[in-house]
Amino acid sequence: MGLLQPIFTILILAVVLLVRSLKATHVPRFYFPTSPLLLQVKRKNHLENGHSSNGDARQINGNGDAHGNKYDLMGINAFLRSRVPSLFEGYRPTWWLALGHLQTIFVVVGDFSKVDKVTYERTLIRTPDGGTLGLDLCPPPAQAPELPEDTPIIVVQTGLTGGSFEAYLRTILARACASKADGGLGFRGIVVNFRGCAGVPLTSPQLYSAGHTEDLRSAVLYIADKYPKAPLHGLGFSIGANILTRYLGEEGEGSRLSSGVTLACAWDTAKNSWRLENEFIPKTFYAKALGGNFLSVFTRHLDRILQFPPDERLTPHIPDILKLKNPTLLDVDHVLTKYIGGSSPPFPFETPEKYCKYLGSEPPLDHRRFAFPYLAINAADDPIVGFVPTVETQKSSTCALAVTPSGGHLGWFHGGDWFGRPDRWIRQPVLEWLAAVGEDYVPGSELKREARM
Repeated sequence: MGLLQPIFTILILAVVLLVRSLKATHVPRFYFPTSPLLLQVKRKNHLENGHSSNGDARQINGNGDAHGNKYDLMGINAFLRSRVPSLFEGYRPTWWLALGHLQTIFVVVGDFSKVDKVTYERTLIRTPDGGTLGLDLCPPPAQAPELPEDTPIIVVQTGLTGGSFEAYLRTILARACASKADGGLGFRGIVVNFRGCAGVPLTSPQLYSAGHTEDLRSAVLYIADKYPKAPLHGLGFSIGANILTRYLGEEGEGSRLSSGVTLACAWDTAKNSWRLENEFIPKTFYAKALGGNFLSVFTRHLDRILQFPPDERLTPHIPDILKLKNPTLLDVDHVLTKYIGGSSPPFPFETPEKYCKYLGSEPPLDHRRFAFPYLAINAADDPIVGFVPTVETQKSSTCALAVTPSGGHLGWFHGGDWFGRPDRWIRQPVLEWLAAVGEDYVPGSELKREARM
C-alpha cells in the first residue's frame, strides 16, 4: 500500500493537470522586431482601434487618396493585432488530441476527404534544367470567369512529398478562393507541386529539398507573367514554409511575392535533423516516416530515372539508394538528397550534415532582407520542429513569430466534443492574414524608405 499511494497521487495530479490544460485557452507567445519597419496599410475606421499604443503606428494622408481611402503607417505588431485578432484569442485543442504527437498523427490518419473540397486546373511548366512543376489553380477559370485581373493570388508551397490534395492547405484555399458572395475572400490560389509529387512527372535527374528555391522562383516568374496585375502572396507549410522563407530572404525587396505566411516551418534544419536522429520517439516514428515517404518519390519514378542519360550526381549512387530499407530522413539525405536535392552549385554536398546546415531558413530574418509583412506560426509541442528563431525575429524588420503551446506538426485541431470531427483552428488566423495583406497592405518602396527616416 505504501508504494501504491504515491503512484495513485501522481496519477491524480496528472489527471488534474490534464483537465486544467484542456480547459485553458492556448494563447500563442509572440516575437516581434525591436526596431520595426513601418508598413503602409489602408485604414479601416479610426487608427487601428487603439492599437497604435505600442508606438509603431501613425496616420498619414489625412484627406485620403483619389478613391477616398486613408492610410496608416504601422509596424508588424500593430498590423497583426488589428488585422488578425483570432491569433491573439488562442484556442482550446480537441480534448482527445491534447498532445503534439496526437495532433501530428491525426494529420495523417484523419479522414478529411469529405470536407474542404477544392477543384483545380493544372498547368505543367518546365524548369531551366528540364524538370517539371505542376501548378494547380483554383478556382478554375471556367468556374470564376468574372475574377478581375488584379485579384490577389496565394502562391502555395506544400509539405514534404505533399501536393494540392493535402487537407491542411485545402482547409484554407476552400475559403480563400470561394467567392465573397459565398463567404470567401474571392482570391485565386496556385499550389506549386514538387517534381515527381502529386502526379507531376519526373523529367530530369534532379529532385527538390528544403533549401532549393529555384523551382519556386520559376513558378513565381511564370505566375507573375501570366497575371501581371495581380499581387502575389506566399503561403508555405513545413518544408514548403522553409523554401518560401529562404526565397523571400534571397529576393529581398525584389521579391515578386508581396508577403509571406508560414506554418510549421523547419527553420534550423541542422538542429532539427539531430533531434530526429537522436531522440527515441522522433527517430523511431517521424524520421523513418519522412525518410520512407521521400524515398518513395524516387522509387516511384525509378523506371523513368533509369532511362535518363548518365548523370555524375545521381547514377553512381543508384545502387546505394536501392539498398535502403526502412531509412530515416538522414539516411535518404546521405545517399540521395545531398546529391540531387537542388541545382549545382551548391549541390552536391560532401556530407548530409553540411547539406542540413545549408538548408536552414532562419538566417534571412536576421539580415533585414524582409521589407514586407511576414508571419510564421509554429507549435511548441511540434515533435518534428523543435527550434524556432526567436532572436532572429526580434532582429528583423517586418517579421512576426507566433508560437502556440500546442498544435503538433500542421495540426492545430480544436472542437470535436467527445469523438466528433475536430476542426482546424489555424484556418481563421491565416484567412485574416491573407485578407489583410491582400486588401489592406500597400506595397511601396517609397513609403518604406520614408518610414526608415
